[in-house]
Amino acid sequence: MQFIQDNWMLASLAAVSGAMLIWSFIGSKISGIEEADTLKATRLFNDDALVLDVREDKEFAAGHIPKAKHIPLGQLSGRLKELDKFKGKPVLVTCRSGQRSARACGMLKKAGFETVYNQAGGIIAWERANLPVTK
Repeated sequence: MQFIQDNWMLASLAAVSGAMLIWSFIGSKISGIEEADTLKATRLFNDDALVLDVREDKEFAAGHIPKAKHIPLGQLSGRLKELDKFKGKPVLVTCRSGQRSARACGMLKKAGFETVYNQAGGIIAWERANLPVTK
């Protein structure tokens, strides 16, 4: 107990990082949004799921998953009607690392999309797995 009192900042940091680690495991289960690792993302891609890239224009232009639909996260709420025909189809949402795509998945779920996957690790993980990227 004395150690914690003497090192309260270190103890706080450990508690917060532990909570974040636990949330990363259970957060997607609570929200109903499934994470797709590169293997699952590849299967979805090959099964003609909609790939939605929510990165900014410059990021998308630098390289993206082939046939990906591009709608930056900041524009998604105003452009959901463009995606209505995909509501019953699996949707794989990607960004740079998986953070923005997680928010986009939440928006899609609220809008009535049935099967939404957040690409774990985003385009970074896709490229590390040597999967195809186009410009």
